Amino acid sequence: MWQFPPTPKQLAATAFCFATGVALIAVGAHLSYANVAPQQARVQARREFVREYLRKKFDQ
Repeated sequence: MWQFPPTPKQLAATAFCFATGVALIAVGAHLSYANVAPQQARVQARREFVREYLRKKFDQ
């Protein structure tokens, strides 16, 4: 049961949960940005392949 004003133990639990959430968000953002370049390269390669395929097929 939570009391007001919060006890030191409750404040510590709240701070721990907050810090854990911030850390999880930071790790997720880092992994997201770390994997952007390979994804962009794959999309670019696919785009070039499709353009070349269409150019060969319809550029008589």
